[in-house]
Amino acid sequence: MNKISLITTLLFFTILSLDSLAQDVRLRGKVMDGNREIALEFANVALLSSSDSTVVTGGMSDLDGSFEFPAPAGAYILRVGFIGYVEFYERITLTANKNSVNLGTITLVEDAQNLDEVVVEGVTSMFESDIDKRTYNVENSIVAEGQTASQLLSTLPSIQVDDEGGITMRGSGNILIYINGRPSNLSGDDTESILSQFPANSIKSVELITNPSSRYDATGVGGIINIVLKKNEKTGFNGQVNASIGTREKYQAGINLNYGIEKANFYASYNWQDRRQLENGESARNNYLEGFSPRLEQIQDGHEVEQTHLIRAGVDYNISDRGLLGVYFQGNFDDEVEFSDIRQRNLSQNGSLDSSSVRINDEFSNSGNYEGGINYTWNIDSLGQKLYTSLSYAYDDRDQMDFSDQAYFDADGNSDLTKRFIQRNDRPRTSTLYVAQMDYEKPFQNGASVETGLKATIGNWQRSQEFAQGDEFTDFVPAVVDSLSDGYDFNEKVYAAYFTYRNTMGKFGYQLGLRGEYTETLGETVRDQESIPNNYFNVFPSAFLSYSIAEENELTLNYTRRISRPGIWGLAPLYRLRDQYNFSIGNPYLQPEFTDSYEVGYMKGWERYLLNATVYHRYSTDVETRITILTDDNVAIQSRQNADTRSSTGFELINQVQVFNNLDATLTGNLFYSKVNAENIEEEFSNENFSWTLNLLANWLIPKWFNVQVQGNYRGPIVLPQGQIEPQYSVNVGLRKDLFNGKATISANVSDIFNTRNFRITTNNPRFDEKRVFQRETRIGTLAFTYRFGGFKEKNGSNRSHREGGDDFGGGDDF
Repeated sequence: MNKISLITTLLFFTILSLDSLAQDVRLRGKVMDGNREIALEFANVALLSSSDSTVVTGGMSDLDGSFEFPAPAGAYILRVGFIGYVEFYERITLTANKNSVNLGTITLVEDAQNLDEVVVEGVTSMFESDIDKRTYNVENSIVAEGQTASQLLSTLPSIQVDDEGGITMRGSGNILIYINGRPSNLSGDDTESILSQFPANSIKSVELITNPSSRYDATGVGGIINIVLKKNEKTGFNGQVNASIGTREKYQAGINLNYGIEKANFYASYNWQDRRQLENGESARNNYLEGFSPRLEQIQDGHEVEQTHLIRAGVDYNISDRGLLGVYFQGNFDDEVEFSDIRQRNLSQNGSLDSSSVRINDEFSNSGNYEGGINYTWNIDSLGQKLYTSLSYAYDDRDQMDFSDQAYFDADGNSDLTKRFIQRNDRPRTSTLYVAQMDYEKPFQNGASVETGLKATIGNWQRSQEFAQGDEFTDFVPAVVDSLSDGYDFNEKVYAAYFTYRNTMGKFGYQLGLRGEYTETLGETVRDQESIPNNYFNVFPSAFLSYSIAEENELTLNYTRRISRPGIWGLAPLYRLRDQYNFSIGNPYLQPEFTDSYEVGYMKGWERYLLNATVYHRYSTDVETRITILTDDNVAIQSRQNADTRSSTGFELINQVQVFNNLDATLTGNLFYSKVNAENIEEEFSNENFSWTLNLLANWLIPKWFNVQVQGNYRGPIVLPQGQIEPQYSVNVGLRKDLFNGKATISANVSDIFNTRNFRITTNNPRFDEKRVFQRETRIGTLAFTYRFGGFKEKNGSNRSHREGGDDFGGGDDF
């Protein structure tokens, strides 16, 4: 803790010594949509030379539409623009005797053409780029309407979601998932079950941070995915209701309400899902053990029924002109039932039947997750100095009971009761998560800015199971099996401090950062009463460099170091049974994985085309990887271990094209080479390959009819120490039409129209080789309806971009 105290003292002391004496004027304001009264993120704000209209300086608006940047004194033409909107122009003069100028609120109107009173609408891009992240505005995604957050993510460029819930970004795993900028502790054995509890209709945008800077948590070597949930901020009472129905009993409905007054904004929402999903799989394993049938074939059929309730409510209150207090609550409740039948056949060398069995699995679970928090933003002065503090608490509780009944048949198909058994597994779990955070920002008159902060993340996860089995000798009454019954209690505390400094030197921009994190973990087993502590301190530097070649033409270079701490299911030493031939278990001695990431990027924008190219390299040590061994009893046990190294080098190309006024397309390609070395675990546990991903997202507007959206993706093989995850692809298509003057929307979509999205894995080992295929229901047709109501819109008849409030420039002309 002495190291953390020292770093904290140095960071805040440094702030006091960085102020500048430069005479630039701070220019600030806000950009809004003039019709829908929403903030425009990443709008381009530029000062042009009054003599030849060349760009002198400028900036982009933040997530709330606000912007701020320095400019030398002089006479300029102010230009504010955003894709799909009429540009705003105004002559302004900045004088050296004024340190700060407030431009107020600049409203832009959509770029529409009127032909005999028929409006020809434009297509607004879903993709936006910033220095350290990409944002996808998925609020109007058609292909994900009526689906879950997991299914929504699978439609986005750079992201791949397999049917076992694994998420990769640019071919790399260990992704950190945030909900509204905070880690989630929702129930679930994997990421997919967490994300399935959030309907896609509750999501406003998804932020992809492929190489996070020091201001972000160092966790997540593959990057960060931040899911931003909807929260309206309009004046007056307004809201929307939505409902959808999907093929084979998939239902969703929700309501979002908002009430905005002068000093406060109240919001609340409720979303409900009731989904039935089919799943099936098959596997074939060849083993080379004496005394066992050399081939095992398994076929699985089943379905799950899941019902979720998501409740959110909160208020943002302006307690002063510079202070904003926010309070929120969120509840997420999940009930799930899963049924499956597994048919197994043991075959001889010549392919004849040695024996067979039928296993019936029933799983019942219910969970409740509660989260609440408070945050306060203090805008210290008009120059942009800001302090942000927050505190949140989350509690999760889940009960799960699994039942299995397995019958055995000999080579002639006769039942053998002496080999029949039933099993029961009671698996309760709880977790708590505290997050406390403080961030401070200070801009300087020369254009530089510093940001520093403290963060504490304290979590506790408890997992346990009571496994019981019965056979004919116990009259099929399950008796507790001590060797498979245990509990695991895991505590993790992470204390962090960070500092970043950003500035520009002509056409060069840079951001340098340093983050220190001290980690305390303690794992405790119940049966053996073993304590496993692991405490460590790490420093994570980051550097971002940029060179502005010309307007909308930029070259970037960045480096970060990150960590991936093992999670509860990778650590918990509890056996989890899929069937009598396949087990999995955690490894409580797993160590964190460290990754150094390097990126070189180039972005060039034309009137109708945006090119974004990135070359990247990642080098990881102590890689957490999936390892499968075959015991002498012919049981495959999957666990996690630390491999020596993993490297990945790739090239990603994003092409965003406005083909016509009513047609745009974004094509993303990623080619990468991966190599994993796990020979520290076992000789020949190394593998390498080339792979690639492709993603196409196209939007086509047919005036007076509907919008069409088509999305397709392909993922190449993913290398593993013992084999690979095989390629997969899918195509989704959707239609949308606005009704009642834009107050309502009806849409229809079909996901995975060719039914090709499945999970296939090949595993090779000196003792066995296996091929497995698993597929959840992915070809789904959905019909959805949304209705928007209320709200306040000023009826002034204006159809021009304009500026309100702010400083007066003495009657300067606007264009």
